[in-house]
Amino acid sequence: MNELVFSVTLEEDGGFVARCLQQPIFTEADTWEALRQAVVDAVRAWHFDRPVPDRVRLHLVRDEVFTLA
Repeated sequence: MNELVFSVTLEEDGGFVARCLQQPIFTEADTWEALRQAVVDAVRAWHFDRPVPDRVRLHLVRDEVFTLA
């Protein structure tokens, strides 16, 4: 596995949540930079006894609902 893909959502409180699509890895942070570091830490922790993937892709999903009044 060369790349892990994380689905990232923006929480109502402004923080970010990242969920890996291929493995049971989950993390969260208040800022984008902190999220990137949290993902690195989580991936390294999950792969502590085996090689880490070459790349990580963070896919930001933004779901917005508004009225057309």
